[in-house]
Amino acid sequence: MITHRKLWAVLTALMLALAVAACGESKDDDDSGGGQSASGKDCGKVVLNEQAWAGSTANTYIAKNVLEEKLGCQVEITKLAEIPVFQAMADGKTDAVLEDWQHVDQYEQYIDKAGTVVQGGPLGVEGHIGWFIPQFVMDDHPEFKTWEGLKGEEDVFNNEFLGGDPSYVQKDKELIKALGLDLKHVTAGAEPAQVARWSQAYKQKKPVLFYWYTPQYLNQEYDLAEVKLPPRTDANKDCKDDAKEGGDPEQYKCEYDVTIINKLFSKKFADSGSPAYDVLKKMKLTNEDQEQVAKAIAGDKQDPEEAGADWVKDNQDKVDAWLQ
Repeated sequence: MITHRKLWAVLTALMLALAVAACGESKDDDDSGGGQSASGKDCGKVVLNEQAWAGSTANTYIAKNVLEEKLGCQVEITKLAEIPVFQAMADGKTDAVLEDWQHVDQYEQYIDKAGTVVQGGPLGVEGHIGWFIPQFVMDDHPEFKTWEGLKGEEDVFNNEFLGGDPSYVQKDKELIKALGLDLKHVTAGAEPAQVARWSQAYKQKKPVLFYWYTPQYLNQEYDLAEVKLPPRTDANKDCKDDAKEGGDPEQYKCEYDVTIINKLFSKKFADSGSPAYDVLKKMKLTNEDQEQVAKAIAGDKQDPEEAGADWVKDNQDKVDAWLQ
């Protein structure tokens, strides 16, 4: 005969077993989301660096949303220029740069020699820098399809070449000299100032020749054409792209290479065991992904937090791959 006490003991044991099973199921569900590190370590604070262009803002706020919503991280954002951020990573003040355009001198100093910064692999976005003009100028001057067509016609552009942000990878002063073009290199300042300068000329239907690149969301809003520079060949395989290296202008006499855009991390962050490190290493975006979010932020004036969240919501399959 089962007494009330024995029955209560049986029921208690059964409820305890069910609770344990439920906890196990809950843990399995959490693991499938991929947000937990193997060590179960809390994410804590993660410092991402946002560069001074819309694509970097897009990357940063996509990552911020994933780290905060999926891992419970506290994300802070620094806004350091391309070169100073290497020292910030070395000092452990910034954890990650999600878009670096191959600053090879800094790689040698901070990655190869000091070991204070580590490579995080390609972001997936591929960059290309070049010389661009409005398509309406190209229509009037089809000879501008290559740099040779500029010779003797530099006055179409008032003998000016509009350079990019001084902190960007560039070699246009050297190219102008090496190619023997009668152009004066002028700099408007950071990217927003440069965009204001060439876009105003575009809207006024005035010719302008300028440093530009892809990916860039403005390429979807303005009809631009590239002026082809001397091709890269086996004969000039050692041709360089970043004039900060110095030397003879002749060594820069070729088109800009396609750039594999890298992620970089501070060594301190990489060794921290933070689950955020694993997620950011797996983070991959296409040029279209980046331009979509960059256009929402810079073109449509959407709040970066909202734009990042919208992309994550619409691309859960991609995010899940980062979390696994």
